[in-house]
Amino acid sequence: MTTIAVLGAGRVGRNLATALQSAGHTVTVGARGPAELPADIATASVAEAAAGADIIINALPGNVSVAVLSGIAEELTGKVLLDLANATERGADGLPGRLLYPAGSLGEELQQALPRTQVVKSLNTMLYTVMTAPASLPHPATAFLSGNDDQAKQSVTALLTDLGWPADRILDLGDITTARAPEAFTLLTAPLLKAFGFTPFALTVSH
Repeated sequence: MTTIAVLGAGRVGRNLATALQSAGHTVTVGARGPAELPADIATASVAEAAAGADIIINALPGNVSVAVLSGIAEELTGKVLLDLANATERGADGLPGRLLYPAGSLGEELQQALPRTQVVKSLNTMLYTVMTAPASLPHPATAFLSGNDDQAKQSVTALLTDLGWPADRILDLGDITTARAPEAFTLLTAPLLKAFGFTPFALTVSH
């Protein structure tokens, strides 16, 4: 059992918090304001949630992640940060548009801002419902891992396994610079949603 802080109380954060608690972990949701969550899931401020956790999950909007997480750098020191956010500007239709970090990635920006934290990028190439139900798609999805610390990636892999991800569908891409490719996939999100509607989807590798 792991003590986990899910930072962000939107659809992504609520979905992950519920699934991880059901899998036997102790979960606290760090919210920046009032949050609607199941009664059995604890809530706290972002800083308080991070301070009491072994693993922190960034489910905050990508465009504020660096600023918010830099503000709690002390609480994140020595811990694993699973970053699943994508940093984009929204288009006129409200869907993801231009990448905020076109020469790099949000994962790299977080690792640079938080040098004493082990950042691992994953679960950012799918609709949030697939994160906790990988078997819900007709074809197996792929969960990519990017990070500089092998032990941190092993910790994230264990969490993914608890969420139902088979070992052969978890792909370690390498260090945190490899987060650039899966983050760029978010540019395909708007066309996919327009083509299929708000239905589950994910990027997968067949080999």
